[in-house]
Amino acid sequence: MTMVPFRQFVLKVHSRCNLACDYCYVYEMADQSWRNQPRRMSRNTMYQVVERIAEHAEAHRLPSVSLVLHGGEPLLAGTGFLAALIRHARRTVPARVNVSMQTNGTLLTQEHLEVLAGLDVKIGVSLDGDATVSDRHRRFTNGEGSHRHVERALRLLSAKQFRGTFAGLLCTIDLRSPPLATYEALLSHTPPAVDFLLPHGTWTQPPPGRGKGASGTPYADWLLAIFDRWYDRAETWVRMFGEITQAALGGTPAVEGLGLRPSTVVVVDTDGSIKQLDSLAAAHEGAADLDLHVTRDAFDAALSHPLTRLRQGGADSLAATCRRCPVMRTCGGGLFTHRYGHDGGFTHPSVYCPDLLHLITSIRRRVSGDLSRVAQ
Repeated sequence: MTMVPFRQFVLKVHSRCNLACDYCYVYEMADQSWRNQPRRMSRNTMYQVVERIAEHAEAHRLPSVSLVLHGGEPLLAGTGFLAALIRHARRTVPARVNVSMQTNGTLLTQEHLEVLAGLDVKIGVSLDGDATVSDRHRRFTNGEGSHRHVERALRLLSAKQFRGTFAGLLCTIDLRSPPLATYEALLSHTPPAVDFLLPHGTWTQPPPGRGKGASGTPYADWLLAIFDRWYDRAETWVRMFGEITQAALGGTPAVEGLGLRPSTVVVVDTDGSIKQLDSLAAAHEGAADLDLHVTRDAFDAALSHPLTRLRQGGADSLAATCRRCPVMRTCGGGLFTHRYGHDGGFTHPSVYCPDLLHLITSIRRRVSGDLSRVAQ
């Protein structure tokens, strides 16, 4: 099996967060190893991470790489540290270095944006809808809701001088929130893109609304209510819908959690540990661990790890049920994390299997119907 080199490096620049979101896979789920991590990545570790990325880019002749500044809350690392990291990476890595950051938005200020925009950093903000929905989950440790603080940040991001920095909104689905009202609340901030995230869960610890073996499709139904609106009006780019629609037209999904393209994501924790997808914290203690470290190991060591081979294995790594499925090439078995069960590891279909099947089939039907009418 030929392995595909890593192209997206998720750097956990700070291991703590100023919010206490009740669904967070880092702090609230199976793996609690964050407690043993240094709060901020040290300068020495940062330099070593960049050297390893440069080594990987040169060895595989990569034209570009993506750095994703993550946490915790990456702004807690300070813009001085972030700027030093970015500048060092662009000086050192023999490839174009694209940089993005995922933030909860509560700490974002004009001063931060001036620095980050000057460094061409694309900023994604997490927001689950209106104040009622967001403040249900996304709260400070004292119980105060975060929505009004995020709104302030989004007003800054939407200003003309910073508009090009705004990457979009990330929304974790809450089945209790009305889908169209949630979508409209997100649209009110004129995001260039919206990502809807299925709450992380596994067969061992199913997500809300998905009991073991349940055949219902609550998440697909929620999403399809928004899809019909999106498909008719195209008010912004909704990544999940766009990727599935392109697949219906003969394309190949290009996002983690859809399709059969090999995963090219690797994570580096604040202590310099090289890890698998950080969402694997939802599976079990140590699920993302590779026993590798930037001070002694190249990223190729992570590339040859059995778990990486499984993540890059395409159809051969999927459950037999998935390989027989008519939407396999679009679904790709769903997100790797969501396949986990203690009685077979990551060999299961996604815990969201019924939802993914219904969602993809319904979108295909809508697109195919339009194509048939155009062809007449």
